[in-house]
Amino acid sequence: MKMPPEYIEAQKNMQPGVISSVGFLGNDERDLMEIITTDEQEMIALGLDFQKVAEWLKKMMKEAEKGLGEPVVLDKLEVQIFEARGFLPCPFKDGIFRKKTMYIKRLDKNLTLQVSELSIHLLEKHHFLQGKGSPFRIEPKILKELIE
Repeated sequence: MKMPPEYIEAQKNMQPGVISSVGFLGNDERDLMEIITTDEQEMIALGLDFQKVAEWLKKMMKEAEKGLGEPVVLDKLEVQIFEARGFLPCPFKDGIFRKKTMYIKRLDKNLTLQVSELSIHLLEKHHFLQGKGSPFRIEPKILKELIE
């Protein structure tokens, strides 16, 4: 399937060195539309709704912020936030986000996930979970286990 111009431009913006040093695609060789379509299908199969997941991640970020950089334990989860100076633009050119990173760890299963303000936006607005091998990849199976 041919990608629309906005996806072609966004994919160019996702390359290493354009917005971030590592980019957004990791070692994934699929095009942007294929990555999004495959992840949408997996999210549906796992019973995960993009909007609800985004709301949950935003709630976890608010909880993590209460720790002021120290870990916060929420039942089986530990959340921690780190902030750096500066901002990152969305590759789709629809927002600018703080360099804020949250680590979520499920204590009983030793699962972890790293998300940023930008990665939450990409999930919520564009259904983009980043490419395989990207440090900020939101893997649906891990996400499902963290939420449960």
